[in-house]
Amino acid sequence: MIIGIDDTDSKDGMCTTYLCAVLIDELQEYGSITGLPLLMRLNPTIPYKTRGNASVAIQVETDRPQKVMDHVISRIGSLAEMDSETTNPGVVFIPDKDYERTKHSLGEYFRRAVTGVLSIDSAKELVLELDIPSKSFKNGRGLIGALAACGAMQNCGWDHTYEYIAYREQNVWGSPRLVDKTSIHKADMETYPDTWDTVDHANDLIVCVPHSPDPVLFGIRGKSVEDVTHAAVLIESEPIERYVVYRTNQGTDMHLIPLTNISDIREMHSYIIEGTVSRTPVTIRGGHVIFAIRDDKGDEIDCAAYEPTKNFRILVRKLIAGDRVVVYGSVGGNTLNIEKIQIKSLAAKSETKNPVCPSCEKRMKSAGSGQGYRCKKCRTTADSTVLIEVDRDLDVGLYEVPPSARRHLAKPLVRGDMQDCAVFSSR
Repeated sequence: MIIGIDDTDSKDGMCTTYLCAVLIDELQEYGSITGLPLLMRLNPTIPYKTRGNASVAIQVETDRPQKVMDHVISRIGSLAEMDSETTNPGVVFIPDKDYERTKHSLGEYFRRAVTGVLSIDSAKELVLELDIPSKSFKNGRGLIGALAACGAMQNCGWDHTYEYIAYREQNVWGSPRLVDKTSIHKADMETYPDTWDTVDHANDLIVCVPHSPDPVLFGIRGKSVEDVTHAAVLIESEPIERYVVYRTNQGTDMHLIPLTNISDIREMHSYIIEGTVSRTPVTIRGGHVIFAIRDDKGDEIDCAAYEPTKNFRILVRKLIAGDRVVVYGSVGGNTLNIEKIQIKSLAAKSETKNPVCPSCEKRMKSAGSGQGYRCKKCRTTADSTVLIEVDRDLDVGLYEVPPSARRHLAKPLVRGDMQDCAVFSSR
């Protein structure tokens, strides 16, 4: 059977992937785990998420299915952060006899959960419609992610990466993590570009070690099981209680919807959209950089490089009205939060300069208010300033935010997703 689980954590602790790791060990009493577990990132704009809006799925071969279901439900009850108002677990079980019957519906639900906004009622209705075993706790919001993770397991043709997650011993949860920074840099240097988002070199930040009070010690993302494992074994740290390698949709851009018209944009969705810069970037309070783009129909939307994107904002500040760009990101508050930007063409930029003396080729000086310009050496004169085209100090190409600001689903440029386009990685 396939088991999908979601929403067992809170901002105060726990992690749904940790519960999955525990079950991988414990369920072997009743059978065997087949294949890799899944770590699925769903719509990143959903306000109810704890951190990265993740759900998990595992596949078990067993001749004791009821024992498996009872055990999973019991462990969710004992490990989930039930006292938290925002924790509403859900678990779904898909027996092998129901694989084909439910495969299409759950596959579609999975894709909608990554790109759209789904209700708790939609999940409960689908459970009833498909007549599949499930268990919800409290308001049952976790059923959404649990169903989506099962759909991902049944329909596995999606782009994927891998993550090796190491977990802390329970007696140190909530305390500062002890991970050797030098060994992390070594692991990064030895395995990049086959692993990524381990270190943010431009901002001198360790990315693979979280700061929240959950059981995760570190996580290494990469293109294969071998690559992430190689990097992980190089890291020196406090004792590791257990680890799991997940197959995941992280780093795939699965959440992005290609769009032509800005008028079709909806809140809490993520898009790829092309337009022309219509309002020059400005830096607002908090260090956020805001500009606007206009599509070919004349509709506009604000785009933002928020303060956590750090050095990426330097690039954005160089844009001017008339530049043609493609922006990638999520919409909230009628503003698109940029994850990547492709600069397709640059508008000409001119500056007003004093005229050049035709004799000595030096710039003239003002002769006084309303009196034009004069070369003191040659005595030549001119009536007005001239417009000079200046270098933009900016290249066309595809740029990304730094690893420390990257969303789980955003595809890093090191994965090589663009053809015939200069790529400027944030590494």
